[in-house]
Amino acid sequence: MKRIFSGVQPTGVITLGNYIGAFRQFTTLQDEYDCIFCIVDQHAITMPQDSKELRNSIRTLAATYLATGIDPEKSTLFIQSEVPAHAQAGWMLQCISYTGELERMTQFKDKSTGKEAVSAGLLTYPPLMAGDILLYNTDIVPVGDDQKQHLELTRDLAERFNKRYGKVFTIPTIQLPKNGARIKSLQEPTKKMSKSDENKKATIRLLDTPKEIEKKIKSAVTDSEGVVAFNTESKPGVSNLLTIEASLTNESIDNLVAKYAGLGYGAFKAGVAESVINHLAPIQERFNELIDSPQLDDILDAGAEKANAIASATIKKMEDAMGLGRNRR
Repeated sequence: MKRIFSGVQPTGVITLGNYIGAFRQFTTLQDEYDCIFCIVDQHAITMPQDSKELRNSIRTLAATYLATGIDPEKSTLFIQSEVPAHAQAGWMLQCISYTGELERMTQFKDKSTGKEAVSAGLLTYPPLMAGDILLYNTDIVPVGDDQKQHLELTRDLAERFNKRYGKVFTIPTIQLPKNGARIKSLQEPTKKMSKSDENKKATIRLLDTPKEIEKKIKSAVTDSEGVVAFNTESKPGVSNLLTIEASLTNESIDNLVAKYAGLGYGAFKAGVAESVINHLAPIQERFNELIDSPQLDDILDAGAEKANAIASATIKKMEDAMGLGRNRR
């Protein structure tokens, strides 16, 4: 089986958009590929974090992976900082990275613009990300458009290392998302739903209560026509709600439009809210079973052990290739 690597930062609560756009796809990928899922907590500290909140977010994200359907018998789930090879690989790849190419990274520009000072880690984030991927002889990396530039640099660094020191790394293939559901903000339906949105009514979080979900969808921006129809240009808010229900129920947009014909936006929003609540209920139930359980720790321990074995072997190859350490007889 070809290997897939995916890393998610433990910052903020996973949104409905994250779930539909990524996590839901992970559960199908694990049936076709050797999947490695990493909670990239070392990436999170490139920006200031509250240590207690970060710890809680790491555990929350791990429980979310499992609650949404990741099977530890099929996939490897672990925490980045529990595998020391990530930091080691990140340093070695920094040493073959060029300052200019790191400064050209769009995310570095976005996060550093207007700031009096930024951490060196924010600049050297991409080589650490490259290390995450290359340590596991990864064949495919599924990423959004916003990470494509980082993946291109990962490929460049792998090729540079192989050319300079001999073939050590598999060159990963970038897999961009298929033209599937793109979930938008409930308050600004021309923008994507974001966990960092300051408007709390704009985002449905995976752990929101039924009342919170109902209230957010009831206040979702639509239009003054009162007609349920799908048109992302003229009716972005209504189209977004239709996309959400279609994604969670596997019902076609056309069937949903027919379902709500002549009912008005009140009944429409109530129906969408019911679909979201019903879909998330078993996920939330499983999450609550896992979050404080020893089972979650056992799964993460096993994942770290498996990841350490693979990553340590790659680090040894990197060190040998670069001439680090001693020859062992």
